[in-house]
Amino acid sequence: MAGLQVFGQPASTDVARVLACLFEKNLEFELIRTDTFKKSHKLPEFIKLRDPTGQVTFKHGDKTIVDSRAICRYLCTHFPDEGNKTLYGTGSLERASIEQWLQAEAQSFDAPSSELVFQLAFAPHLKDVHPDEAHIAANERTLKNMLGVYDEILSKNRFLAGDEFTLADLSHLPNSHYIVTSSERGRKLFTSKKHVARWYEAIAGRDSWRQVAKMQREHPGAFE
Repeated sequence: MAGLQVFGQPASTDVARVLACLFEKNLEFELIRTDTFKKSHKLPEFIKLRDPTGQVTFKHGDKTIVDSRAICRYLCTHFPDEGNKTLYGTGSLERASIEQWLQAEAQSFDAPSSELVFQLAFAPHLKDVHPDEAHIAANERTLKNMLGVYDEILSKNRFLAGDEFTLADLSHLPNSHYIVTSSERGRKLFTSKKHVARWYEAIAGRDSWRQVAKMQREHPGAFE
């Protein structure tokens, strides 16, 4: 079997999403760190969190994929019997539900949460960049309302797409982790909702994500 290669920084949310999926699937891979911070960009490309291409590159033989969610789908469909076999659902109905959540995460959750990742987790550490309180407050309101909907759903289910951990939950982890661990105000967005708090604790406590978080601490990108 051709080797699996991931190009990027563990600190990148897109790379972290792919790494978590690889660990869940118990797949061997090679991580090739690319230091986007040494380029001449005013801000590092992965911190901008705007362009879905270029954040992470995945190679499997002659196959190359650059979108983190597409990479996760590929890993689950190409290696269905490895590691976590229910990560992408076991039937058409389950997969349809997971896909709905993946779309919701990409189209609705990602924008406000990415802005908060930048403002709360990265901006305080960057020279000549200051957190924008207006942007923080606006995106906090958006995310708080969204998490209210999540809380209602999670009052009925253990996880977003049912009672099993799936890609629906995994895809939310990278941004959620940075928000929760970067500041008290970020943490409260998740802990103030009973069922969201329980859900986040469950998904962030998985061995796969603990391995990703360890890699991020060892290779913090801009701040090492």
